[in-house]
Amino acid sequence: MEWADFVHLVRTSEQDSAENSGAYRRSVAAFAALGYAWVLGCFALALGLVAWAVQQLLFGRFRLGLLLMLLAAGSLLWFSLRALWLRITPPEGEEISATDAPELFDALERIRRKIKGPAIHHVLLSDDFNASIQQIPRYGLFGGGVNYLVIGLPLLMALDRTRFLAVLGHEYGHLRGDHGQFGAWIYRTRWSWMQLNKSLSDDQGLAGAATQAFLRWYFPRFAAKTFALARQDEYEADNVAGRLSGRETMATALIEVEIRGHWLQTEFWRDHWCTAAANPLPVGPFRGLRRLMADAPEAAFANDALRQALKRISNLDDTHPGLRDRLEALDVAGTLPDWSRGSALALLGKDEAKRWIAHFDKQWCAANASDWKQHHAWLQRVRARAEALQAGMAQASAADLVELARLRKHLDPRAEVRPLYELALERSAEHPGALRGLAQCLPDGDRAAKLACLHRLWDAGSNDRWWAARTALAELETPRIGYDHDAAAFKQWRKRLERAQESEERAWEELSNASYFSHIARNDLSEFELGEFQAELARCAPVACAWLVRKNLREHPQRRAYLLFVELPGMDDEDRYDLCRWLERTLSLPGPVLVLWAGESPTLKEIKRFAFDPVFSR
Repeated sequence: MEWADFVHLVRTSEQDSAENSGAYRRSVAAFAALGYAWVLGCFALALGLVAWAVQQLLFGRFRLGLLLMLLAAGSLLWFSLRALWLRITPPEGEEISATDAPELFDALERIRRKIKGPAIHHVLLSDDFNASIQQIPRYGLFGGGVNYLVIGLPLLMALDRTRFLAVLGHEYGHLRGDHGQFGAWIYRTRWSWMQLNKSLSDDQGLAGAATQAFLRWYFPRFAAKTFALARQDEYEADNVAGRLSGRETMATALIEVEIRGHWLQTEFWRDHWCTAAANPLPVGPFRGLRRLMADAPEAAFANDALRQALKRISNLDDTHPGLRDRLEALDVAGTLPDWSRGSALALLGKDEAKRWIAHFDKQWCAANASDWKQHHAWLQRVRARAEALQAGMAQASAADLVELARLRKHLDPRAEVRPLYELALERSAEHPGALRGLAQCLPDGDRAAKLACLHRLWDAGSNDRWWAARTALAELETPRIGYDHDAAAFKQWRKRLERAQESEERAWEELSNASYFSHIARNDLSEFELGEFQAELARCAPVACAWLVRKNLREHPQRRAYLLFVELPGMDDEDRYDLCRWLERTLSLPGPVLVLWAGESPTLKEIKRFAFDPVFSR
């Protein structure tokens, strides 16, 4: 199903739901019934064919065609049974009981009684910053569900008791009684079809092909048709939580979760992994996280995170609406809340919080021991390189100073590197890397200085123009005390961004042109850059061999752009594609890279002939 068709069907379903909710729900039920009818029909057909063929064989009517039909029917019967009794893996976590955490279970029981919901069969504790309820079908597409509540330990640290219970109220709202039973059934069915689609995707043979053909037609349409219902269910779950705990409490919980979650992603985990520089053995994160969660986020960070969250548009990649839409549905303004005072850890039971923190710290250290060791070794190399550059600062070039600043940031994200960029500009007034670095170091309140720096970066050349325009527009869109909206500057940078975007598209077309081996040269990585690049490839187990070449772009002659060819034996093309896109996002090369695997185009023979010597091989 094409994405445009999926979007159209989603929008149509949303319109149908808004115009006539009852008729929409009936159409969803009918389409869900079609899936069940297909499974049962395949089962009945297969069973009937098997019975008839066996009967014919028992009467001695042996024919090759009859035998082939029996094999095909048996295969179809097998696929039908798998669909009917598909085993879905329950969520991961450590199970806790009412004996372990009586306060938590008492609170869950109160919520259950108020919303007339079903029982929670299993409560699990995880290390995720999240809470979720999953209803796992007992027997594939059929039978009732087993309800799992997964509670993240970091979430218990972040929220006070009242807000945490509001979040639980939202999750329990997905299993509410009354008309919510229909939504819960559709939710369970949607999940089952998703798992069935994954489970049968690699099956071969005639029956497998027929099954996959149906799933390719049915599942995306079922997902699109039920999208509006799933989105409505999120709003209704918020309303349930609002009725239980108060709309303001639910709204503040949503805002606090959004901001603290952003802090976890962008700052906490980055800082924690930086401690590997001084610690060769892994350090558990959760004891430190508990201490940090007790403090309120910095005001500037919180304001920026909230502003970004409120700008985010609800998209079709996720049934969860954006924060702005959820707050509007609750009729609450999107402003910074008073932060939680204390945590909800006491719900786990007396003295149990320390035990669970120690448990998850130990578990995390065991799971990340290898990555931590590699990261420690990498940071040691970074430190050695930084010390070498520091020793030669008196004669260092602007490029060396920019590199030193970048390395210091790797070692300490809060390192003060502005003086290095300013010194680099003294030695090379229009060095793009120094201008870009300085623009990132300037305080948020100094808009004039930041825009002046971005103007210089724009005038310095085309390589960083897209970044400069995008950064300038983001700055102009952000309210600042003492600054009015500058319509002229905004218009100027909008036009610049459009020009830069067109230039970037032309550059990417050059990089991704099918004539892969035209306008290439040997890679220009320094000894340090090459060593780091090889270390990254070594950590990617599927890569057997790699070739790296520089692509000389006519659009941006000074830009360091690369083609990476990798040999990926033992993988199918879909997995190879996903791995190549992941490498493009994660490799720390000094410029954009297009990653291609040795296959039909380009072939391994062509790569060996034209891509110079391998830069990595196992």
